Amino acid sequence: MSLPEQPSPRVVAASAVFAYLAFAATFRGPRPRFWQRMTGTAIVLGTTSILTSRELRRQRTRPRDLALGTAIAAGLYGVFAVGDRAARLVMPQGDQDIGNIYELRRLRPRSELALRLALVIAPAEELFWRGLLQQALTRRYGRTKGAALSAAMYGGAHICTGNPTLIGAATIAGGGWSGLAAAGVPMPALVASHMIWDVWIFLVRPTQKIG
Repeated sequence: MSLPEQPSPRVVAASAVFAYLAFAATFRGPRPRFWQRMTGTAIVLGTTSILTSRELRRQRTRPRDLALGTAIAAGLYGVFAVGDRAARLVMPQGDQDIGNIYELRRLRPRSELALRLALVIAPAEELFWRGLLQQALTRRYGRTKGAALSAAMYGGAHICTGNPTLIGAATIAGGGWSGLAAAGVPMPALVASHMIWDVWIFLVRPTQKIG
């Protein structure tokens, strides 16, 4: 049986519902197995995206995609380095919210987290949110509205965390990646930027000093 050219609206809607439920289960479930649940969610979303979208299956990574992805990650890190300070000043619980995010680093060895983030979680998030979902929304509503809806849905998926700073951060990052996707930045460059950014901001140079 041949794979479909593009996902049906039902598949897109069902996968979006699954994403929201899986995010809630990941962030609300037993904390010690957070990364196992997050990885499982990413595998399902990423695999669904590849299997149902011919456009995503045709993507090939070129050296210039890696260079562009690195530049995007650096720019996004700069935005978050500034935003981190602003969150601490503007939001009463900003410092605690950011600390709660970085506490997840303690659950698994850093080398394992780097592999999970770079090889599974980050690529899958781009393939699903900026690939499968945003492409479907763009076909129905147009490029600008499709990007805005995709960014809003990505941020909304984090409401279950109950962490206002994380919700804001996800919305800002999602908005950046969705805007770049709408502007024509290729998926391999978006994937590369997400991989680099995740590992860098979470494990290499956190915006908060980790004890």
